[in-house]
Amino acid sequence: MAGNKYLSNSAGKIQEVAANQASAGAADAGKLVALNATGLLDTTMMPVGIGTETDSIVASEALSAGAFVNIWMNGAVANVRNADASTSGKEANGFVLSAFASAATATVYRISQLNNQLTGMTPGVVQYLNPATPGGRTETAPSTTGQTLQSLGRAISATSIAFSPGPAIILA
Repeated sequence: MAGNKYLSNSAGKIQEVAANQASAGAADAGKLVALNATGLLDTTMMPVGIGTETDSIVASEALSAGAFVNIWMNGAVANVRNADASTSGKEANGFVLSAFASAATATVYRISQLNNQLTGMTPGVVQYLNPATPGGRTETAPSTTGQTLQSLGRAISATSIAFSPGPAIILA
């Protein structure tokens, strides 16, 4: 989608120029900025250290959009899988906004990011890692021996949570 256009003085002639929606770096210095198709600034427009904190990690199983995930060492290589409160060692370290097949490189969002790919949440209510659905969340704290109790943050709407994971506690 082309961005908005503006008029520019090009050697005394008026010229229409499109604003940039993404940046190629120094080659785009001095150009005007336009919002992307989602109505936001593209992360390529941001300086290092400002913007979304993500990691690109190979998925060791299929991941659904909005799934909370666990980063783990598969031999000497980090992989990502569905977080799972039914057992220990699979606490939520992040989430994905898109679905990824097993062996695909997943974009994993980390702490203080907005997971807006969920449904059925009550705004203001604490969300917990779900022991019944790997990668899922629940508004009921797990309470069975051997399960992992981990808060994921508070729902800010029926479809969004500000991800702020608590410590993983194995219930005895």
